[in-house]
Amino acid sequence: MADLHHLLPFQNLTKRDKNHTKSLKSKPDDSIGSLRSFPKFPIYLILFISASYIIYTLKLLSSSSSLHPCETDLPFHHNRLSLPPPQTQTKTNISHIVFGIAASSKLWKKRKEYIKLWFKPENNMQGNVWIDKKVQIQINENLPPVRISSNTSNFPYTNKQGDRSAIRISRIVSETVRIGLKKEIRWIVMGDDDTVFVIENLIRVLSKYDHNEYYYIGSSSESHLQNIFFSYAMAYGGGGFAISYPLAIALEKIQDECIERYPDLYGSDDRIQACMAELGVSLTKEVGFHQYDVYGNLLGLLAAHPVTPFVSLHHLDVVEPIFPNMTRLEALQHLQLPMKIDSAGLMQQSICYDPEKKWTVSVSWGFVVQVFRGILPAREIEMPSRTFLNWYRRADYTAYAFNTRPVARNPCQKSFVFYMSDTRLSMNRTVSKYNLHRVTRPECKWKMADPGELDEIIVHKKTDPHMWDRSPRRNCCRIMKSTAKRLKLDVGVCREGEIVHI
Repeated sequence: MADLHHLLPFQNLTKRDKNHTKSLKSKPDDSIGSLRSFPKFPIYLILFISASYIIYTLKLLSSSSSLHPCETDLPFHHNRLSLPPPQTQTKTNISHIVFGIAASSKLWKKRKEYIKLWFKPENNMQGNVWIDKKVQIQINENLPPVRISSNTSNFPYTNKQGDRSAIRISRIVSETVRIGLKKEIRWIVMGDDDTVFVIENLIRVLSKYDHNEYYYIGSSSESHLQNIFFSYAMAYGGGGFAISYPLAIALEKIQDECIERYPDLYGSDDRIQACMAELGVSLTKEVGFHQYDVYGNLLGLLAAHPVTPFVSLHHLDVVEPIFPNMTRLEALQHLQLPMKIDSAGLMQQSICYDPEKKWTVSVSWGFVVQVFRGILPAREIEMPSRTFLNWYRRADYTAYAFNTRPVARNPCQKSFVFYMSDTRLSMNRTVSKYNLHRVTRPECKWKMADPGELDEIIVHKKTDPHMWDRSPRRNCCRIMKSTAKRLKLDVGVCREGEIVHI
């Protein structure tokens, strides 16, 4: 109000006016009364205008201060406050991963062939094979560098059923960190020399997680007893597991001291899990990592693969070749064909029905098609059939860590198995061929069409690299055309309202 005082009528009177005012004090009845009545209206008006201006100004300042700095545009600001643009982070790719492969010199000559199947140095893959002692390496072998693990004889080991090599293998994570890694590394992935990875699916899984956080990613054993003896909270090393780089650094700092606290543990992966527990990091389970603690035929497991990317398989020297009439190595090389064309869809199951012939059809893309007599519900077909034995060699269905079903409840319902023989790509669509595996079958007296009369099944499927960017759902299968010797199927994303029923 100080700057408005000059507007008041009594603040700027001349000396003569002041004397005149004094003289008027002797005439209170008329002169003074008439003088006061004259300025009353202008003074109140000026006060009202002044008060309104102050209220308006305060209101304006209050509303301006509530704005975000970037939204304030005051006249005395020559430049707006500009924030730096958000930094875009590249999606995880193969250059962000380094592998630590545990190997044994005794089995090196045979096991290195498995590594050659998936490790491709020409594709900028990074990693090392960690072995117990020097082995012979041929010139131009397509293998990662081979390193000798550090001496672990000073560490205590008291487990009478295990092997001291478990300590050496558990330290691969720390030794990988200590050799120094490139700045862009986000993940350290562990596996055995008899583990085969599907690299594209590994990347798809790891891309879901923030590599700047502490992550310990893997899966349990198929054997319920194995998980009880060791831990359901442990990532089994043969199936492979991934550790984010910040967690690997934290583990390296404590691992040697941690190992000394657990001399009675059996293996390397339970030592890793014990140290993770001390760090307070729990297992993030991804069931596409497969330990395969089973014996026998993997058909039942692979034909009903869970709805998740197929990342790895292990114990290749223990189970039968996944394709008949081939060696283990030949069978895995055969699987490379669909793997290269559509890795996202590899082993993914879809189910459909032939209503005329009353058949149930199950497709495990890139691997096998099974045809069953009769109409079996999807709830049953999505369960693995027990074509394998438990790790403790007992045909006991309660010994598995998941639901299973018998191979057939009726001799007529034993599936007709068509194994993938060829896969090719044509205009963004895959065409894969599956041929009947002819074996002796039990007698069936059902009066219905015989799937054994088919020679081959042709499956058409559009490639779908973004399959795992959507919510997990099985693809749908449709009967396209059927003749006496050939069945044609279409596999793809389910249409609006499409369900598996007859």
